Amino acid sequence: MEFEKIAEIIANTLSIDKDDITPDSTFKSLSVDSLDMVEIIMEIEQEFGVTFDDNADIQNVGDVVTYIQAHA
Repeated sequence: MEFEKIAEIIANTLSIDKDDITPDSTFKSLSVDSLDMVEIIMEIEQEFGVTFDDNADIQNVGDVVTYIQAHA
C-alpha cells in the first residue's frame, strides 16, 4: 500500500507514468533533481505523518517504503 501511494506522489511530481516506478528505481534513474526531491519528501511526510532524518540512507523508492514502515 505504501509503495503505491509513494509511486503516485513521485509520478505526479515528475509528470511520469506511475507504472515506470519500481521499488528498485533510484531517484537518479528517475531524473529527480534537488527541488523535486524536496517536494517529494514533503508530500510523503505529510501523507504518512513521518519526518525523514537528514542522515537517512535513501537511495531508491524501496528505501522510502522501508523507512516509512519503520517510522510510521
